[in-house]
Amino acid sequence: MNRKILGLAGLLAVGLSSGLGIAGLGAAPAAAQAAAPLPAVEQLLAERVLGDPKAPVTILDYSSMTCPHCAVFHTEVLPKIKEAYIDTGKVKLVFRDFPFDKAALGASMLAHCAPAERFFPLTDVLFKSQAQWARAADPNKALAQYGKLAGMTQETIDACFANTALADGILNSRMVGQNQHKIEATPTFILNDGAERVEGAQSFEVFAKAIDKLLK
Repeated sequence: MNRKILGLAGLLAVGLSSGLGIAGLGAAPAAAQAAAPLPAVEQLLAERVLGDPKAPVTILDYSSMTCPHCAVFHTEVLPKIKEAYIDTGKVKLVFRDFPFDKAALGASMLAHCAPAERFFPLTDVLFKSQAQWARAADPNKALAQYGKLAGMTQETIDACFANTALADGILNSRMVGQNQHKIEATPTFILNDGAERVEGAQSFEVFAKAIDKLLK
């Protein structure tokens, strides 16, 4: 089964405009944000696209970083889609954060704070190691180790977790997805603005069938 939405109201209550990056995630003081410069929040929140931006098929990937079925897609199915469709210029995948909990929000924030070219490699590593960091007593501390592997300093990582505008932006993006595309579970995939829709942990063959319809 795919993971059902829960806890949006709770996330918003402690997240939007209330310093989730600090209080909710147990991050460094807000002063750390100024101490370690990060790109503007608009740049941090820019869409992360895998593949040719001009590809004829667009897949919007709504995933939560702590969703086990999302991890299955990213570690087992996406590599096949990448080889058959993304690397050949037929498909581009746009990652849309849909966090379920504070650990997932922290992971999404960390990925957005990494250099843009390392977003997907870092996301891949986080999904592969999901069981380790998501279950840690202090997920942010565990996540920081992966941030360092992606070339981030502790100072930058602290500033990232303290960036409330980034947290608010990710949560707002989740609300937009829920309202615009009626996302009710993760992973959910919207192809070409709703021309096709794939829900749950589906096989490569299911995706290939949906993609091929749009390529005809």
